Amino acid sequence: MLKNIPSILTPELLKVLMEMGHSDELVIADGNFPRSAHPDRVIRLDGHGIPEILDAVLKFMPLDSYVEHPMILMKVMDGDPYVPEIWDKYREIAAKYEENGARELPIDRFEFYERAKKAYAVVTTGETALYANIILKKGVVKE
Repeated sequence: MLKNIPSILTPELLKVLMEMGHSDELVIADGNFPRSAHPDRVIRLDGHGIPEILDAVLKFMPLDSYVEHPMILMKVMDGDPYVPEIWDKYREIAAKYEENGARELPIDRFEFYERAKKAYAVVTTGETALYANIILKKGVVKE
C-alpha cells in the first residue's frame, strides 16, 4: 500500500497511467460499452461509477493542453431526447484539476468506438448513466 493514493486506482490502472505518454488516450467506459471497441489493455473497475474514477485519475494525469479538446464524449444519437446530466459532473471534476476546464467535444457513437479501439487502454466500469463514455488525452506533466 502507498499513502495518499485513492484506493480506486488499482495497481494495474496506476501502471497504465504511468506508462502513458503525452497524447495517449484513456477511455473510461460505462457499463454498456461494447467489447468490440476495446483495445488490448482493459482494466475492469466493476462496481464503480465514472465520476469517482475520473476524479481519481485527474488528480494525477493532466489533460493535454496542446489540443483544443482533450476530453471526448459520446454524442447523444440523433432523435434521442436523453440529456446526459453526468457531463455536468465531468465538467465540475475537470474544473478542479484543469485551469481551462474540460474543453470537451462530443463525437458520434461510431466515431467514438473507432477512436476507442486506438486508445492506450480502456477502463470498464459499472456506470449506469447513458452516454457516459469518455476519452481523456494525456497531457504533459509540467511540475
